[in-house]
Amino acid sequence: MSGVWVFKNNGVIRLVENPQAEQEGSEQVRARRPNKVLVYLPTGQVISSYDILERILKSLGWEMYLGSDPNLIQFHRKNSIDLISLPNDFSKFNSVYMYDIVVKNPNVFQVREV
Repeated sequence: MSGVWVFKNNGVIRLVENPQAEQEGSEQVRARRPNKVLVYLPTGQVISSYDILERILKSLGWEMYLGSDPNLIQFHRKNSIDLISLPNDFSKFNSVYMYDIVVKNPNVFQVREV
C-alpha cells in the first residue's frame, strides 16, 4: 500500500494513492463552482471594488476602522460591536466576506451566483 495519508481538520484520515491526480481533480471541481457576487439591493449594483463598497457602507453608517493589520480593511459602526474585516486585496474578496456583510446589513445586500 503506497500513497499519502491525508489528515483533515475534523480528524478524519484517509490514504490517497495518487495525490497528484486528486489535486488536479479538486482544481477542476473548484473551476466548476459558480462564482458569487455581492449585490447592493436598492440599486441592483454588483460590488466590483472596495471603492464602491466603502461608499455604500459609509452611507449605511459604517466607518473605516484603522486597525493595526495592514492586510485588512475594516469597518465598524458607532455605538456597536459590529466589525467587518476584509482582505486588503479585492481579488481575495470571496463569499465568506460577502455573507459577513449580508448578515450585518440585512435587507441591503445579497450574495448571488453568476
